[in-house]
Amino acid sequence: MNPAASVRSLESPQLGDGYIPVIDIAPYFNGRTADKLRVAEQIGRACRDIGFYIILGHGVPEELVDAVDRNAREFFDLPVEEKMKLHAGKDTGTCGYAAMGERSFAYTRGEKSPPDLHESFQVSKLDADLSDCYFQTPIAKKLVPPNQWPQGHPQMRVVLTDYYRKMAMLARDLLRLSALALDLPETYFDGKVDRHISRLSLKLYPQQEAKPLPGQLRAGAHTDYGTVTILRPGDCVGGLQIADASGNWHDAPVIPRSFIINQGDMMARWTNDRWLSTLHRVVNPPEEARGGNRRLSIVFFHTPNYDTLVECLPTCRGPDDNAKYQPVSVADYYAMKRQQQRGAA
Repeated sequence: MNPAASVRSLESPQLGDGYIPVIDIAPYFNGRTADKLRVAEQIGRACRDIGFYIILGHGVPEELVDAVDRNAREFFDLPVEEKMKLHAGKDTGTCGYAAMGERSFAYTRGEKSPPDLHESFQVSKLDADLSDCYFQTPIAKKLVPPNQWPQGHPQMRVVLTDYYRKMAMLARDLLRLSALALDLPETYFDGKVDRHISRLSLKLYPQQEAKPLPGQLRAGAHTDYGTVTILRPGDCVGGLQIADASGNWHDAPVIPRSFIINQGDMMARWTNDRWLSTLHRVVNPPEEARGGNRRLSIVFFHTPNYDTLVECLPTCRGPDDNAKYQPVSVADYYAMKRQQQRGAA
């Protein structure tokens, strides 16, 4: 069966696991205004109605994605003691390795839950000279911590740096499309993200040999903090689910050469909640599939410059439409979320 057959387009709505729209963004890159606006309209509709969409035609080489996948699997296959040399520690926001059971995404919503069933490796800011004074402030050093790399695997750093740069460019293009969808100049967000503080995270969901604890998931229900998240999901059972407005959960399909995109909390604040930051989770595989369900996901969390002020956009407030949120800097918003996370731990 064609994987795309179970996925609806915005022009042909379907229910069930086809809940997330699929958008070919290739026409955006030809430079014609009409094509740009057509793609932007589709993205705007998806962001208003769902908060998630799937993109094709993005131009990211599949060979690069395969290289990231291969290097990530080689890293996670290392002995535990080797991975623990890169341990990120217990403080929130640090980079490096997090072992199985050390994280819980539900904590980001102020909720207590059993630890998530995955291990991860996270890096920050691979596309800039960090000796720049902008990244030398005390605030910047908290938000852009030092990266750690495994000894004897130099190719991993090369590949992840290339991928990070490609994701940063793709996120910029998605924000340009978002600006058009919001009736703003195409480059409206450029100056707010030209020194972004995004993270790249590799997540391995190991095979589940034992039954999870009550309420324990591969990743608990949460929303993301930033602007857009670019996900290359794994391709086995026990995957991403998205909540709709009624609290129903929908399975995200796996479509070859695609990325799953979701809006984060900052886009919801910028748009006065006209665009959704949607609750999502990664579920456990069914019991009959526990023997072969190792899953790897590659996630790019895009975040604006740390001194960017997130406040209601001029096109998202009518004459009688008050701003729902006070203006907040990216740095202050992250501090608030991390305090919330620590309080739930």
